Amino acid sequence: MIKKGFESRRNNKEIELQADLVVVGGGLAGVCATIVAARDGLKVVLVQDRPVLGGNASSEVRLWALGATSHMGNNNRWSREGGLISEILLDNLKRNKDGNPLIFDTILLEKVYQEENVTLLLNTAVYEVIKVNKNRVGAVGAFNSQNSTSYRLRAPFFCDASGDGIVGYQAGASFRMGAETMEEFDELFAPNIEDYGNLLGHSLYFYTKDAGKPIKYVAPAFAIDNVAELPRIKNYQLNEHGCKLWWVEYGGRLDTVHQSEVIKFELWKVVYGIWDYVKNSGKYPEAENLTLEWVGTIPGKRESRRFEGDFMLSQKDIVEQRDYYDRVAFGGWAVDLHPADGVYSKHNSCTQWHSKGVYSIPYRCYYSKDIDNLFLAGRIISASHVAFGSSRVMLTCAHGAQVVGKATKICRDNGFLPKDLAKKDKISQLQLALNRDGQSIPRLDTPDKLDLVQSATVFSSSQLELSKIKGSDEWLQLSVNTAELLPLNGNKKYNFGVMLKASENTVITLKLKTSLECTHYTPNVEIASQEFTLTKGIQKINLPIQKPLDEDRYAYVCFMKNDKVQVRMSNELYAGVTTVFQKINKAVSNNGVQIPPEDIGVDSFEFWTPERNHRSIAMEITPTIDKFSNENIKSGNVRPTPDGNVNCWSAGIDDNNPILVTKWNEKVKIRRLKLFFDADYDNPLESTLMTHPKDVIEPVVRDYEIFDNSGNLIFKMKNNHQAINEIELKYPLFTSKLSFVFKKPRENVPVSVFKISIYS
Repeated sequence: MIKKGFESRRNNKEIELQADLVVVGGGLAGVCATIVAARDGLKVVLVQDRPVLGGNASSEVRLWALGATSHMGNNNRWSREGGLISEILLDNLKRNKDGNPLIFDTILLEKVYQEENVTLLLNTAVYEVIKVNKNRVGAVGAFNSQNSTSYRLRAPFFCDASGDGIVGYQAGASFRMGAETMEEFDELFAPNIEDYGNLLGHSLYFYTKDAGKPIKYVAPAFAIDNVAELPRIKNYQLNEHGCKLWWVEYGGRLDTVHQSEVIKFELWKVVYGIWDYVKNSGKYPEAENLTLEWVGTIPGKRESRRFEGDFMLSQKDIVEQRDYYDRVAFGGWAVDLHPADGVYSKHNSCTQWHSKGVYSIPYRCYYSKDIDNLFLAGRIISASHVAFGSSRVMLTCAHGAQVVGKATKICRDNGFLPKDLAKKDKISQLQLALNRDGQSIPRLDTPDKLDLVQSATVFSSSQLELSKIKGSDEWLQLSVNTAELLPLNGNKKYNFGVMLKASENTVITLKLKTSLECTHYTPNVEIASQEFTLTKGIQKINLPIQKPLDEDRYAYVCFMKNDKVQVRMSNELYAGVTTVFQKINKAVSNNGVQIPPEDIGVDSFEFWTPERNHRSIAMEITPTIDKFSNENIKSGNVRPTPDGNVNCWSAGIDDNNPILVTKWNEKVKIRRLKLFFDADYDNPLESTLMTHPKDVIEPVVRDYEIFDNSGNLIFKMKNNHQAINEIELKYPLFTSKLSFVFKKPRENVPVSVFKISIYS
């Protein structure tokens, strides 16, 4: 029993924690910054003001996490974000391919709880910043209403991943809120503020289910009763729920920080009004058995404050794919702006304009230019309102947050402040550390002098020479323009032989297209075009290319639309080879071709995009594509690149248990190995709502063994599902040779390994 008499004042229980890094905000950005730093040995406190992790990706909001792949609706091939966030998505696929947001919560919580260097404070809101001087944060104060405990959190480094930027704001850091003028960054897409508005609003989602019997619904008194007049109600489709209702948006005319509760209540009014309209207007009789299963209690917030770093990302950096010396992450979502009036707006629900390929993001966007020890992560990084339209999406935020985790480690070990690391003679330390973890910084080679594979001689039992993609019994009707995307050599004259089936006599056009620049996959240059007269039935045709490419790059063998013609397909799948279609994807404003107004600073180009069930066109290729050498395991790239490099070793398609050997002239000391497999970086792996047909990416190598020079087994893997396998040996190994014996993942999928790194 506790019995206390009267006291004039009582204080909450107080706990003070000391760490190397305090991360404020537990969305995907905060989670990734935390885990990356913790795995590098830093003590991290992660403070989250909600009961679960994930932010907008959590079960409280239920938005799928997306990034550069953009629902496979753009030309950003093999662009799913790498490193830790890829690991999280592949774990989610393995355990949650049906996209249950509650399961995704547990995966994020598990990831954090497994890190012994992390102290996680859920339901804990930071409300106070304590500075040691005008340019440095010394501690933050936080309060947990569930356990009535106040916290004082001290660290030499802080990361604000809170969404609204509570730490940066209270610390006095420079920030912006709302749209810049067109003139400030020469951004022709900057919105007309009076008409279109300053800010993107919040969205609130709901879920429905079939109860198997008629369900009545009586709306609350606060529900709006004019739903039929909403310009966006035409977007609603019965059984559409979750984040497919992203257009239920409001608040861009208000203060999206301080009026967030006002915005939420207005969205409740809209949501319950929409459901009243669905159930009771008589326009949806098939909704009789539907019931309202879940409505969000906190909205998904898109935009509030953006903080200023030593560099501000802007429209031309995205559209022109400008690369800076300190690039450390990438994005590829469209520049995606929404009218401020949201669901009440007369404008389209959103305006999306894509770039030709992925763009890089400088390190200088990830720290405050004013507060010496404050990193920025998530949607608050240093970007203009227009650029923010792309950089704000969750996987781009998570990918950039991995930068913060790595940068903190380097800064602590070297006595740097965040901006010290941005210097041209220091930034390569961070870039190398990130790429070692599979970050895949665009168009950047990072030689790794500590990687023992670089000095090894490499042998393999086979390596793929792609001269034939074997046909199957499947034929694909050419109802849209279709192409096989292939990595070709420059200065070679190719011939492509394919089998076509015509339902009647007709003519078909085949083309070879490629990109003007080697920085993207957009096919904006036509190399060759030829018409072929077909007779009814099956026939083989050859497309000879007399004009070779001027240099190595990817190219499209295009079959132009003809409903009377089918092309023979293949069950074989190869790394860096895919079939794409010039088709429409309304979800990301892809109409097959992008034709923007002339005065907004955005390019016109065609979209050629893959389907989720990847497949290949059966084809004979002369001369052989010889891009799959075992020497590729020394490459710093762990995915194909637009310059025509597959960047992986692939074994022969008939080699069921291929062997790869690394050999040195003398014994070397080995403590750690990293293997990078083909995890189909074209697959977006949406975290929730979407369902996926399989729980493991097909090309991933599941089983392998590693032997030393005496034939001793030193490691065995069974049932792998991850892109990156890191192996820490219990004791140092001294050997002059390692043999890797792999098992083919599937009958028609050869073993593919992008990279192997070995460290003392």
